[in-house]
Amino acid sequence: MNMIVHDRVFETDEQGFLLHAEDWSEEYAETVAEQDGVRLYDESWGLIGYFHDYYQQYSTHPSMRQLVLTLGRQHGMHFHDRKEYEKFLYRLFPRDPVREICKLARLPRAEPGT
Repeated sequence: MNMIVHDRVFETDEQGFLLHAEDWSEEYAETVAEQDGVRLYDESWGLIGYFHDYYQQYSTHPSMRQLVLTLGRQHGMHFHDRKEYEKFLYRLFPRDPVREICKLARLPRAEPGT
């Protein structure tokens, strides 16, 4: 599939994941988020950056459990409870936070339930 953003063509798979990571741009991420019904906030961009950096270091994306255990503690006292941080992530990315962030961060598709 092809997606056009500001007169630029991006090749994606059938679920909208970017086929060529080097083509990524913020405009691409914003367009995908809008199409998926996701509004991007500063916290969303922080998570997108975290996923990209994590993938660069470990060649895989973090699981929901890793995300909740590491970042939940870093984001303040009100997120020390794992369930509260998980709820926060689902408010930002309602369908599946890990898969959506992978899509927006130009990473390969995450398997459901990761």
